[in-house]
Amino acid sequence: MAEADPPSESEVQPQTPPPTEHIVLPRRQLVLAMAAVMGAMFLASIDQTIVATATPRIISDLGGFDRYSWVTTAYLVASVTIMPVVGRLTDMYGRKWFYIPGIAVFLLGSALAGLSQNMDQLIIFRGVQGLGAGVMMANGFIAIGDLFPPNQRAKFLGLITATFGMASIIGPTLGGFITDALSWHWIFYINLPLGIPLIFLFIRYFPDVRRGGKHHIDYPGIVLLVFTVVPLLLGLSWGGVNYPWGSTQVIGALVLSVVMGGAFIWTELRSPEPIVPLFLFRDRIVGLSLLAVFLSAFGLYGGIMFVPLFFQGVLGTSATTSGSFLTPMMLGVVAGSLTSGQALARLGGHYKVQALIGLGLMSVGYFLMSLMSPETSRITAVLFTVVMGIGLGSTMPVFTTTMQNAVPFRYIGIATTATQFFRAVGGAVGLAVLGSFMVRRFASGVDQFVDPALRDTLPPGTLESITANPQALVNPEALERLQTALIEAGTPPGVGEQLLESLRGGLSLAITDGFLLLLGFVMAAFVVMLFVRQVPLRSRRSR
Repeated sequence: MAEADPPSESEVQPQTPPPTEHIVLPRRQLVLAMAAVMGAMFLASIDQTIVATATPRIISDLGGFDRYSWVTTAYLVASVTIMPVVGRLTDMYGRKWFYIPGIAVFLLGSALAGLSQNMDQLIIFRGVQGLGAGVMMANGFIAIGDLFPPNQRAKFLGLITATFGMASIIGPTLGGFITDALSWHWIFYINLPLGIPLIFLFIRYFPDVRRGGKHHIDYPGIVLLVFTVVPLLLGLSWGGVNYPWGSTQVIGALVLSVVMGGAFIWTELRSPEPIVPLFLFRDRIVGLSLLAVFLSAFGLYGGIMFVPLFFQGVLGTSATTSGSFLTPMMLGVVAGSLTSGQALARLGGHYKVQALIGLGLMSVGYFLMSLMSPETSRITAVLFTVVMGIGLGSTMPVFTTTMQNAVPFRYIGIATTATQFFRAVGGAVGLAVLGSFMVRRFASGVDQFVDPALRDTLPPGTLESITANPQALVNPEALERLQTALIEAGTPPGVGEQLLESLRGGLSLAITDGFLLLLGFVMAAFVVMLFVRQVPLRSRRSR
């Protein structure tokens, strides 16, 4: 059967159409509505990072070290999976009455997570949290389309992106402070007094904009989308971490995702009102922009993965210090997003040019970072990461603005969440590729830096165990155990220090080559954006 044609204007025209101008709200209502949106985005974003510094205390209380990675995975999978579903349903029924239950589910998950008595409960309740957070994060970007006209959205999207960046900076520090001052339970309970007022702000001040008419909910599409996305994200997060890439679990999850993805596409082509209108992807601006988002996401998540590893494993800083060195990069993201959003709104809306500038800065940043070595000063390394961060931040509001400007208003929700979805999936794929690359390159790098004479003095299997797990270089306890094992094996004095220097050289080579790989993906996104057509930002919204 042929693909269903895009709905005609008569088929999707609401009985009570929204105004063609942006929603004009009294200034006080607009400010409070925007404050509610930013508050919800902050809560959802900070919960992605606030748990990290509470990890030792949580494991000490609940046990389940072997399953702890699921605490993050459950939140990520749930939030990413729900985004496209929410995007489409809010196009049909409005944002407000999805926003409020989303916050309520997030707060319920927070309360239950704080009450968890074992690791399995915490994982389940983090998944509940993730569902609510996905609704909040998706609507955070979509809501800008309800509140502002297309030619003004970019500067407010910049604010939303900056909120996300600030949450990433504050989260680990706040999590550590709350855990030390109160207990790890309060990193979840703290959401309740912050989130409940947001519900009242949304009820009172957020506009209720809905399309009229009856709608068909694509239940088969929703189910198949879930069974496509969940196995994909699980397979990518498991590979090389929980299970080998060639394991039955990883291969099975990825194969299931491909099969369900095919069934999803088949269903969507025949649905009268699909959860993901595939005909939107035929638009050149939409398709190429999403490809650029996917490729540039490698740079986003790769930077967050590799930068702390370089500071800890190569320059020898502590985990706390390396986190403080990541802060300037995230401040660069915040500055870039704010500046880019303002420039896009004030200087004619040249989103293509600004995307190219942002991707160009990212490329320069990653090139400079690829030149780093164990001899690089910390301040130099920080400056290089800031350049990359500014470029990254500059692209984030631009891509969302491009998508919102390219589609009719009735599809703004699904177009916006498609941007977030492709960024999240691109990041997951990027981390999988980079993680595998780093392990392989580290092994070959160690071979280059460890001379044969040193190798002959080491106990059998020493290098193999280290190269299989580069994270050991950032674990002080693991390094201390290595030094002890070398002494007990009767190795000559100074071998431990010489080995550590060689290992850091190998890790430096692996990471800087990883930066070159990221540079390649970002430059590919740059090339893709060259083919995106520039369309003037509308001052009125198209239905």
